[in-house]
Amino acid sequence: MTGNHLLDLANQVVRDALARGATDAECTVAEDDEFSVEVRMREIESLKEAGSRGMGLRVLKGQRVGSSYTSDLSPEGVGRMVRSAIEIADLTSEDPHAGLPAPEELGSLPGDLGLYSPAIERLDPADNISRAKRAEAAAFDADPRISNSDGASFDSGAARHVFANSRGFSGEYRTSHCSLSASPVARDGESMERDYWYTMARDPQGLQAPEEVGRIAAQRTLRRLNPVKVDTQKVPVVFEPRTARSLLDSIFDAVHGMAIYRHESFLAGKLGELVANELVTVVDDATIPGRFGTSPFDDEGVPSRRTPVIERGVLRNYLLNTYAARKLGMKTTGNAARGLAGNAGIGHGNFYLEPGVQSPTRILAGIADGFFVTSLMGFGVNIVTGDYSRAAGGIWIRGGELAFAVSEVTIAGNLRDMLRNIEAVGSDLEYSGSLASPTVKIGEMTVGGK
Repeated sequence: MTGNHLLDLANQVVRDALARGATDAECTVAEDDEFSVEVRMREIESLKEAGSRGMGLRVLKGQRVGSSYTSDLSPEGVGRMVRSAIEIADLTSEDPHAGLPAPEELGSLPGDLGLYSPAIERLDPADNISRAKRAEAAAFDADPRISNSDGASFDSGAARHVFANSRGFSGEYRTSHCSLSASPVARDGESMERDYWYTMARDPQGLQAPEEVGRIAAQRTLRRLNPVKVDTQKVPVVFEPRTARSLLDSIFDAVHGMAIYRHESFLAGKLGELVANELVTVVDDATIPGRFGTSPFDDEGVPSRRTPVIERGVLRNYLLNTYAARKLGMKTTGNAARGLAGNAGIGHGNFYLEPGVQSPTRILAGIADGFFVTSLMGFGVNIVTGDYSRAAGGIWIRGGELAFAVSEVTIAGNLRDMLRNIEAVGSDLEYSGSLASPTVKIGEMTVGGK
């Protein structure tokens, strides 16, 4: 179906829901096509081309809510979805905070946000396969110690998002993406290690070359060989951009509106307070052209925006959808996110830590003994208390330089202290998704080893 047809269909579904007794309604339509190839040991291991399309409807009867979804967009399938959502609303209890955004809160960013490239749909499957094979081959060619592989993959896709509600909002936008990754395995005697590297973009021209992806993946894998265990000690800990994103993830969880109104966050009740070092400024911005967290409107039809979350160490905002905002007596920040069915949750746009002025080399240079974190495993973060403990791997810092590989350790602390003890923020902000961070140095954490 064309975009206009899907938008017309969404508006018609909203009208049908109102005609059947709903007092408010909102309809989401998602359509996407994807391609994926994975190669391993220079041979194709899997190949997939697929398309999907679905529609979801959320209705309100007063303050009773019902929702349903369907992948059958025929008149019969859509009719069943509308009847089902109405019937479910009749069975639910009232929720005093349920409801759509006010009409004056609705809208969409104007102009082209650079979210879609038609080049994605012109990609040749043979070229896609070649990119994956070239990335893996480059990793093999980098060093004879790389003789195995967890594979290399190329993925691409194009999607359309359509949304309409009974408050007069209707809108749509298209997105595209492509990515290339390689995961080599290196062996040196009894030591065997693996790592990976990837690149992603809206347009194929924005990807790193396959040879570069393979080379970087090989370098990252080789430097993990022959790791040692270190004694348990308290030292400075430096997160490279890839692992520093996990800290951003924890901050997002802590400012998530639903965690705030449930008092399930160590940042609940802290607005206006100093919660981090003044070097720390964290922003949620869904308006940056071309980025993966960008959209013209959120999943309730509220315009996307830039929201400072932590500003020079001071907590300025929580991230809210309409429901969480009403629970807290506040206004939505345009962060509604949802699938096809159910109530909207809360998501982030481009959620990032603003870069500092020091290069990663300069940050390391000031550390006599410390730990450079390149990988994190498992789950060990308690957002309610801030307690933090993660299994980690990386490289030991000695005399201001990366000295030797370290594995099978834990890093532990408390997010309250970790945020206040951020002593350096690098200049190397790295965007490779909707979460982004530069290098981060925390003055002291416990590294648990032997």
